[in-house]
Amino acid sequence: MKRNIILFSIAAFSLSSCGIYKTYKPIDSVPENLYRTENSTENDTASIASLAWQELFTDPYLQELIEEGLANNTDMRTAHLKVQEAEASLLTSRLAYLPALSLNPQGTLSSFDGSKTAKSYQLAASASWEIDIFGKLTNAKRSAQAALAQSKSYRQAVRTQLIATIANTYYTLLLLDDQFAISERTAALWKENVQAMRALMKAGLRDEAAVSQAEANCLAVEASLLTLRKQINETENSLSTLLGKVPQKIGRGTLNGQQFPQQLTAGLPVKLLNNRPDVKQAEAALAQAFYSTNEARSYFYPNITLSGTAGWTNNGGGIITNPGALLLQAIGSLTQPLFNKGTNIARLKIAKAQQEEAALAFQQSLLNAGSEVNNALTQWQTARQRIVLGEKQITSLETAVRSTRLLMDHGTTTYLEVLTAQQTLLQTQLTQSSDRFDEIQGIISLYQSLGGK
Repeated sequence: MKRNIILFSIAAFSLSSCGIYKTYKPIDSVPENLYRTENSTENDTASIASLAWQELFTDPYLQELIEEGLANNTDMRTAHLKVQEAEASLLTSRLAYLPALSLNPQGTLSSFDGSKTAKSYQLAASASWEIDIFGKLTNAKRSAQAALAQSKSYRQAVRTQLIATIANTYYTLLLLDDQFAISERTAALWKENVQAMRALMKAGLRDEAAVSQAEANCLAVEASLLTLRKQINETENSLSTLLGKVPQKIGRGTLNGQQFPQQLTAGLPVKLLNNRPDVKQAEAALAQAFYSTNEARSYFYPNITLSGTAGWTNNGGGIITNPGALLLQAIGSLTQPLFNKGTNIARLKIAKAQQEEAALAFQQSLLNAGSEVNNALTQWQTARQRIVLGEKQITSLETAVRSTRLLMDHGTTTYLEVLTAQQTLLQTQLTQSSDRFDEIQGIISLYQSLGGK
């Protein structure tokens, strides 16, 4: 007995040295300068990712739409089902530790050469239990746990993507509304411009070519209004689809009424490991591949199975007795395939290659995350700078419009020049709306790239 214990200890030590029972160690480091030096926020301990989406997107109309989308979106519901599938797979791997039980009742009627019919029966239950000495079941269970973590990260990725998409579509509607309102004012000014050009032509100060050009510009603005109306309708339909309902009109606020934090930070790059769902999903896939490799190693070792049968029978050997007697049987087996070495080697090579692939995919997910965070920060910062310049430009153009009106009142300029100044102001306001939307898109992209809640 003592000799067996020593042999078992030696075997267990050799198995642990082969890595069968090793556990996956989470990666806690990221590439240096992940966000690029010029946009580095490595001293920040908090970031936009720590904010709940309700704190970032404060528009009550948008909050209602996001809640509706999270409840009804088909992709979100599919992600929930994938988590349930992974939970069921994990339960299956845990149940593999338990004995397999089966009930095997049998009855026999036999007669030889016209003799009296003999009746025999056997009411027995059997059980078999695989002892997990070599880690096959353990690694299968750990692999299933990693798969569950991967499914949960996928669900979070779908959730973050859905919130960002709903927000982006909603703000697109607000941009189109703003552009439509400015274009309507521009169209009204062009109509006044056409009338002024006709009056000047009658006075001999303009020719027919100038009037035709003004009319063409007016028609172009009116055509853009039709395009904007179509885009508004299509965007409402797209948002309705995201919410899992039929196309309909969407209630909403205004672009200028939106409020966001004035200071946004990305936080420590290492936080990407804890916040961004696609990074967590890639690491869970790496852990799953790690345990699959361990499981492939365990196939080089034998399977040890204990099995037994217990029950009641009236058939004891060749003698039929009534009443029956207790039936007991116990078997221990050790199975070591003799000709599967090539298959096992191939299985291990495949598992190792897949583990390397998962490691490269995880590394690439980090690089992608850093690039997306940098792009979002740059977009937001650039848009804010453009907005500041645009506000100054609008202020200057408003002053120009007032000055031109004063000059017209004193007879030193014409109404046509006033209209031109107003058109320039409206065009700048259109550009300012686009910059404002670009700023909001930068915030949404930053929220998504940091794995917002």
